[in-house]
Amino acid sequence: MKTAIAILFAGLAAAPLFAQLPPGTKPPGEDWVQIFNGKDLTGWHNVGVESWTAEAGGVIRGKAATKAYGYLETVQTYRDFELSLRFKCVEMGNSGVYFHTKFKPGTVDVSQGGQFEIDCNVTHHTAGVYDSIKGWLVWPAPENETVIRPSDWNEYLLIVHRNRYIARLNGVQMVDFTDPNADFLDGTIALQLHMGGQAEMLFKDIWIRDLTKR
Repeated sequence: MKTAIAILFAGLAAAPLFAQLPPGTKPPGEDWVQIFNGKDLTGWHNVGVESWTAEAGGVIRGKAATKAYGYLETVQTYRDFELSLRFKCVEMGNSGVYFHTKFKPGTVDVSQGGQFEIDCNVTHHTAGVYDSIKGWLVWPAPENETVIRPSDWNEYLLIVHRNRYIARLNGVQMVDFTDPNADFLDGTIALQLHMGGQAEMLFKDIWIRDLTKR
């Protein structure tokens, strides 16, 4: 009986907190949404001429068609967010997840944005953060370079709160970096295929918790 009463009071204590949420707002933890529907690329668009396709099993396949860069970019922009996805390297080319991204019109040239690195070669700094203008901002600690699974699915949790960037790879925190000189605080999210003509990547289970306040 005491346990039942305790549960009742706990529920009553929590109720006013949820009652204060704006209409239509989901409680924290229930506000994750899928930004890839598992069927087609609605909500995304191709930047460049590389191949991006939605395939059976709820997978996005990015495959180099030329030796140029290629990106699959969200239509929506994001300022602050938590992004969860899974990726797998088919070939050993370089990839990444861009954030706060903008492109020079009609080109694959990134005019602003940072990138959470993906490279399934061990010691190539997957989960490090690369700035499109300034270069590398932070690498994972050397002892974490082997967390990457070169031939299997990898779990990525990426957190961007203004100028603070956090990456967890396969359950291990890889970086937590605050850029005191961040030049960009808003933009799209983009999956990358690196130039060179070798990259082939799979992505799935792409969820976002949009914390943007404008």
